[in-house]
Amino acid sequence: MNTSSLLRILAGSMLALAAGTAAAAWPDRAIQLVVPFPAGSSPDVLARALADPLSKELGQPVVVDNKPGAGGNIGTRHVAKAKPDGYTILLTINGPMVTAPALYKTSLGYEPSTDLAPITMVGVSPNVLVVPATSSVNNLQEFIAQAKARPGELNYGSVGPGSSAHLAMAMLESAADISLLQVPYAGFPQVITAIIAGDIHAGFMVPGIAMPHVRAGKVRALGITSLEPSSLLPGIEPLAKQGFPSFEAISWDAIFAPAGTPDDIIRTLNEKLVKILAQEDVQQKMATLYFTPAPSTPEELRGTVRAERQRLEALIERLQLSLD
Repeated sequence: MNTSSLLRILAGSMLALAAGTAAAAWPDRAIQLVVPFPAGSSPDVLARALADPLSKELGQPVVVDNKPGAGGNIGTRHVAKAKPDGYTILLTINGPMVTAPALYKTSLGYEPSTDLAPITMVGVSPNVLVVPATSSVNNLQEFIAQAKARPGELNYGSVGPGSSAHLAMAMLESAADISLLQVPYAGFPQVITAIIAGDIHAGFMVPGIAMPHVRAGKVRALGITSLEPSSLLPGIEPLAKQGFPSFEAISWDAIFAPAGTPDDIIRTLNEKLVKILAQEDVQQKMATLYFTPAPSTPEELRGTVRAERQRLEALIERLQLSLD
């Protein structure tokens, strides 16, 4: 073997050793946990509940970075295009991962299935179907009967076409063979205000917004959108137990990394986050938002996103929705 060949082999060995050492050293600096929604939103609160214990587990700061806009798409795209080195991760909700590709066919700027790597599900929460406290409707079957008797006359609030509130009601319309009029608002606080005032007849709401008004007697809860009852929402029956056995419209938060992030980093983050989600103080913080911890393997999260995306893309296509 000549001298030049030996030098090349030695150089290659040193580079491989250096790469292995660098990989083994992760993390050696702060990790950015991107939340594609504003400070104070439920994803932001969940991210902050996880950031401190994750910092302790990893021995490096985990910094929550809010990048809101376009229904979560801007921050999600930022992570999808980030360097896959384990220093940029994402906590996001269903929308940017499941419905956005169908709603923004040309302008999304990322493909969830190929640009992002799943780490773990964080938590799940059902939506709550509510009507004004002054409504003559006392239960789901009465609501459906009234809608059948007045086709196209009853309205409901949403936070825009393609939103969870819109798609959940579209699912109910299809399942119950009723027709309702959608009234979009800027956000859930405006929707609940309109329901309390009796300006609209109903709406699917996130429980964090709905439940204080349910407890105050200002609105009436007709059901929740999980398949099984929730211990966080006692006394409110799932629609699945009220004649619609397959009805499910769950909100979830999950953590992802840029595609190409090394498997050992994904595995370490999964193990640490699953451990954190079992901690009582973290679970208590999640319960204040009506979220139940739902840790998963990366493969389980990938399957959940794929199945939900197929189901809701079919609904969006049937509704002929596009936000491009």
